[in-house]
Amino acid sequence: MAVVPYKDKDTSKREQVAEMFDSISPKYDLLNHVLSGGIDILWRKRAIRELRKAAASPPKRILDIATGTGDFALEALTLKPEKIIGMDISEGMLSVGRDKMKKRGVDQIIEMRLGDSEGLPLPDNDFDAVIVAFGVRNFETLLKGLTDMYRVTRPGGVCVVLEFSNPRQFPFKQLYSFYSRTILPLIGRAVSKDSSAYTYLPESVQAFPDGPDFLRIYEKAGFTNTKWIPLTFGVASIYIGHKLA
Repeated sequence: MAVVPYKDKDTSKREQVAEMFDSISPKYDLLNHVLSGGIDILWRKRAIRELRKAAASPPKRILDIATGTGDFALEALTLKPEKIIGMDISEGMLSVGRDKMKKRGVDQIIEMRLGDSEGLPLPDNDFDAVIVAFGVRNFETLLKGLTDMYRVTRPGGVCVVLEFSNPRQFPFKQLYSFYSRTILPLIGRAVSKDSSAYTYLPESVQAFPDGPDFLRIYEKAGFTNTKWIPLTFGVASIYIGHKLA
């Protein structure tokens, strides 16, 4: 059974995730940095460094899936691409992101578009790199979403996924479990006023097929030469995959 934010509703996971992010969008950036102690910024920087190393040549066109307010897209500017498309199912998150891009003067390079990760309104083989941070666990059907990401990646291109994962070693596994199930929902509820959003987060992380399990699905979607890089005792992970030229 799919993990969803609002258990009392019979709408699809996709609809509930969009509703949740619309609800928390004004406070999303603040909560991200507070709840992670700012380490989410370092994780994004590391993921882009790994993309730089994995790419055969500097990517000119980048697609940022589940872009939210665009933080990962902004970090990808260090690669000096010609164009970044940021796509998300939440218009609330995109609205915050568009304002952010205009304020930073990069809205001509980073374009924020409404779209579903599992049915991308984009042509085949269009992007040198596809990236996603903290978004794939929200897919209604993980394999379907990853397969569509593979479709829009050009031959020879690379895909980089940054996602939460479950620490495996004592005592960090136990400490993180206590924090994510007890402290995180309290802070999230107090700041965002959405009691379900930050209960959903640890539940979705717990249910997500991380590590080697994710790589198997990644490869089933078509990606080759895959790699898993755990971060911060396994709290997050970077996954790299390639599309054969």
